[in-house]
Amino acid sequence: MKARLPKEYQSRSQADIMRKAQEMQQNMATLQEELEEREYTAKSSGDMVTATVNGKFEITALDISPELIADAADDKEMLEDFVTMAVNAALKQAQETSDNEMNKLTSGLNIPGLF
Repeated sequence: MKARLPKEYQSRSQADIMRKAQEMQQNMATLQEELEEREYTAKSSGDMVTATVNGKFEITALDISPELIADAADDKEMLEDFVTMAVNAALKQAQETSDNEMNKLTSGLNIPGLF
């Protein structure tokens, strides 16, 4: 036989769950906006290339040293590798920060489709 709570407790409990879910949803939306406004910068190979991305995972700045540009005349692949490394490092920073902040908000709950 299952124990049942009186209806007054059930509805209060369900209302609390719904209120908390809506609160979490609002907090997540606010956090997502804040994360999208942040910028993440990474460098590769002794500051030869600096890449900056935003929280929307868009490249907002790319700085290549004049020395590397001069060297790229002879070694195009080296320039491509340095740019790729800097961009990937900045994107990784942005993704890890987003994941960590969302995990804090959801207390580690893995809710598919939310982020």
